[in-house]
Amino acid sequence: MPKRTDIKSILILGAGPIVIGQACEFDYSGAQACKALREEGYRVILVNSNPATIMTDPEMADATYIEPIHWEVVRKIIEKSVRTRCCRRWAVRRR
Repeated sequence: MPKRTDIKSILILGAGPIVIGQACEFDYSGAQACKALREEGYRVILVNSNPATIMTDPEMADATYIEPIHWEVVRKIIEKSVRTRCCRRWAVRRR
């Protein structure tokens, strides 16, 4: 599949609270997704309510939010991300 150049940032939702015995599968797959997307040059934004995972390591994502995975929380994170990106573009053009 060719790389999409129209997408700059990708939001990944972590598994959140996990059941014992299933932790490593969800965490490993999420961490691998973060690594692969960053290697492709995408900005990775991670939301996970479980701070005790490999995914929440600072090296895994460009921005990490340890917050409840609830639609209102995720909406605010998306709005903040879009607003920050728009402000950066405006500031660069202004110079």
